[in-house]
Amino acid sequence: MDRTVVEKLFAHSAEIRSLVIGDLMLDEYLWGRADRISPEAPVQVVDVIREELRLGGAGNVVHNLAALGAQVSVCSVVGDDQNGRELLGQFCHHHIDTRAIFQDPERRTSRKTRVVASHQQIVRIDRESRNALPAAVEQQLCLWIAAHVCEYSVVVLSDYNKGVLTPAVIAAAISAASAVGIPVLVDPKGTDFTRYGGATLLTPNRKEAEAATGIPITDTASLAQAGAVIMKGVGLQHLLITRSEEGMSLFSKDGDVVHIPTVAREVFDVSGAGDTVLAALAVGIASGFSMAEAARLANVAAGIAVGKLGTSVVTPQEIIDAVSLDHKDSHTKIKSLDVLAPLIAAEKGRGKRIVFTNGCFDLLHAGHVKYLQKARNLGDLLILGLNSDASVRRLKGAKRPLIDQDERAHLLAALDCIDYVVIFDEDTPLNLITALKPLVLAKGGDYSLDGVVGRDVVEAYGGRVELVTFVDGKSTTNIIERVLELYSVE
Repeated sequence: MDRTVVEKLFAHSAEIRSLVIGDLMLDEYLWGRADRISPEAPVQVVDVIREELRLGGAGNVVHNLAALGAQVSVCSVVGDDQNGRELLGQFCHHHIDTRAIFQDPERRTSRKTRVVASHQQIVRIDRESRNALPAAVEQQLCLWIAAHVCEYSVVVLSDYNKGVLTPAVIAAAISAASAVGIPVLVDPKGTDFTRYGGATLLTPNRKEAEAATGIPITDTASLAQAGAVIMKGVGLQHLLITRSEEGMSLFSKDGDVVHIPTVAREVFDVSGAGDTVLAALAVGIASGFSMAEAARLANVAAGIAVGKLGTSVVTPQEIIDAVSLDHKDSHTKIKSLDVLAPLIAAEKGRGKRIVFTNGCFDLLHAGHVKYLQKARNLGDLLILGLNSDASVRRLKGAKRPLIDQDERAHLLAALDCIDYVVIFDEDTPLNLITALKPLVLAKGGDYSLDGVVGRDVVEAYGGRVELVTFVDGKSTTNIIERVLELYSVE
C-alpha cells in the first residue's frame, strides 16, 4: 500500500460517522501466574496479578473504529444490570454515542472471563443471554435505525449470535441503508447467510464459509466454489473470506477475485482479529477506498492485531508504521501539513524541541548540507519547509527550479539531519510556521532578524529565531555559472 495515501486517510478519519449494530459484551481478563497444581484437584492454581475489562463482541468493533479515529454510534440492547452499566461507562470513556443502546430488564448483559497465565489462556467462563429480543424492544431498534441511518457514512453489523441481530433488525438496517446509498458491512454468524441479503460486504472466516456452504475449502478451486455459492445465494456486492495464515480473498459481483497474502507476523492471539478487519474495512470504504484497497488496509491491521494478546485495538500509527516497512526509502519523511501537524504535536508532548527551516534547495550542495546539519543541532527534530516548483518560479524566475519539487524533496529527506520535509506552495512559509509552532526558527546568516518571516509568530509563544551561517562560496548560482563557463564554448 502507498504510505502517503494511508496517512491522508487517517488525517481525515474523524470525518467518518459510523454506526455499529450488534451484540455487546464485556471481555474480562484475569492475568496471573500458574506455578503449582491444586492439592484439591489436578488443576492449575492461578495467582491473579492483574484484572482488566475490555469492550467485547460488537463493542470491540466499536473500540477499533474509535481507535482508528472515526466517530462511532452504537445500536444494541443490554440488561439493566452491573455489566450493562459497566459497558455504558466504558463507551462513555471512549466518547462513543450510546443514545441507541436500549435496556431490557429481562436480559443478562454478556460477560466473558478469560484466565491467562504465561501468555496462554487457561479457561474461559461465559455468563450471557442468547435469547431473541422481545418484540417491543426489537421494534424500538428497527424504528431507530430507520429514522437515523441516513446520518452515517457506513453501517456495520457485528453478529455474535446473542440475539440482538434478529432477522427483522438485520432487514431494517440493510433496507434503510441501501435506500440512501450507505454501505453495509456484515460479520456473519451461523450457517444461513441469506438473512444478510442485500448487504454490501460479508466477512466470514474460512470455517464460517465452509459451514455456510458445506464445501471444505482446501485449495483455490474449492475456495472459488464456496465464494460463488455465497455470492449467488446471498445476493452480495462483495464477499471477503479471511483465511488466517493464507490471507484474504475478495470476491466481487462482477466476477473479479483478489487474493491478498497475509502479512508475516508472529501470532499470539487471533481473538478479535475479525473485529479489527471489520473496523479497518469500514474506515477504508467510508474514506473512498476501493473494496480491494480497503481489504488490503484491513489485512495490514489484522496482521498487527494477531500480534497482541486478547481483544485489542490497532492504531493508525501502527498501520502507518507497518505500511512504511515496505517503503524504507526517503519518502517516509515527506509529509503533507495535515499529516505532519498531529505528528509534531505528539512529539512536542514527548518533550521534543522542534526546529524549522525552509528554502528552495535547488541543486543541493555541500553548503546546504552544512547549513542543515547546524540547524538540526539546535533541537531534537528538524522540519524542512520546501518551496514548491510554482513558488520557486515566482521567487527566482521562469527558468527555475532546475530540479522539480519531488526530486528535491527526496534528496533532502535522504539526509540524516532532516526528520521531515513538507512542501508548501506560498511565497513564504508563514502558514507552516503558524501551524507547526516550532521552538526554533532557523534561517541563513545572510538574513537579518527583522527580515525573517514568522519571527513575530515564533517569539509570541516563546520560541526563538537562530541565524545560521552558510559556507562561503557555495551556492546554486555559483554552480550554474561554473557549468556555463565550462560548457558554453562547446
